[in-house]
Amino acid sequence: MAKTLGLKCRECGREYPVEPMHVCEFCFGPLEVKYDYEEISKRISRQKIQEGPQSLWRYIDLLPVEEPKVGLSAGFTPLRKAENLGRLLGLDQLYIKDDSVNHPTLSFKDRVVSVALSKAVEFGFDTAACASTGNLANSVASHSAQAGLNCFVFIPANLESQKIIGSLVFAPTVVAVEGTYDDVNRLCSEIASELPWAFVNINIRPFYAEGSKTLAFEVVEQLGWRAPDAVVAPAASGSLITKIWKGLKEFLAVGLIEELRTRVYGAQAEGCSPIAQAWREGRDFIKPVRPNTIAKSIAIGNPADGIYALQVTRESGGDWETATDQEIVEGIKLLAETEGIFTETAGGTTVAVLKKLAQRGAFRRDEVVVAYITGNGYKTMEVLEGQLRETVHIKPSFADFKEKILARV
Repeated sequence: MAKTLGLKCRECGREYPVEPMHVCEFCFGPLEVKYDYEEISKRISRQKIQEGPQSLWRYIDLLPVEEPKVGLSAGFTPLRKAENLGRLLGLDQLYIKDDSVNHPTLSFKDRVVSVALSKAVEFGFDTAACASTGNLANSVASHSAQAGLNCFVFIPANLESQKIIGSLVFAPTVVAVEGTYDDVNRLCSEIASELPWAFVNINIRPFYAEGSKTLAFEVVEQLGWRAPDAVVAPAASGSLITKIWKGLKEFLAVGLIEELRTRVYGAQAEGCSPIAQAWREGRDFIKPVRPNTIAKSIAIGNPADGIYALQVTRESGGDWETATDQEIVEGIKLLAETEGIFTETAGGTTVAVLKKLAQRGAFRRDEVVVAYITGNGYKTMEVLEGQLRETVHIKPSFADFKEKILARV
């Protein structure tokens, strides 16, 4: 029996076969993968998962790929007990889900791209592409090189230099578009309608988005097969939050967990917070904004899954919070200084929001709280210029060392 039943519109419910398409032809709503959970529950088990590969593919029964072809080592990143940060925030059971060390390009995007390009290969595509704020471009370029696919990545022209280099090294065609991510995405939608390319976050989007569920699957397994009491995750398009919630609900549906009481909290940069703004104002629709933040990796002014992310927080009893650019920098520094984890601006946003939530009593001290760190700080080092201690220069003599170093200790 097939584990996938097809694609289903999230708005009108119309169903379609498993094909490279992402929009309902009737109402233009987004499509997502529909699974046969009754059939999957017969084949999946905790033991089978634990005996599987040390990667996201241990959860293949709940992913829309028959046989993984790309990104075989992505996923199964550490869940770190954050003793020092937890003590500071008054949380005894705080954990960091650390995708800053994901393979091969040091962000959670390696998960979604592994699934998307494995599906693209199944469909027979020979060219991969994406619209990206940086991390996705890095991952698509890397995985395309490994899979032998032609690759085109489209980015805003003002992207961080480290992320541009992080794509160019894999020899794709990098196209820098003069405009915001939303401008880039609109252009890519036009190109995708004209050319037979696998745009991972356009015509392959229903399959691509499923990779994010593995962040929920891994946390549950790493916590000893229990769902956390609360999770905090950054939001750009809103897809990550919706898929973490979907993953938790799927584990409940197939009997891998017995209860689900997780509250989902969304984190956005104040300079690009259309979802959080809608939440604050009690709206069920998103007003697009023009991004103005150092957190470029989550700077999407017109989030495709924004309304669904709002639904997740309502359904789970969660909340939304934002962080200013300076608070984001302080969040990066706080995580590094307490837990030795260097995250980029999206992770800084998560930590800054986690701190605000803890300070206003969103969590009980004994609750299991998981903060998702989605990218590596070595990709966005320029945001810390002028924000750190200065290097102390000395002469090669012990006397100078005593005067300039030991005298300050």
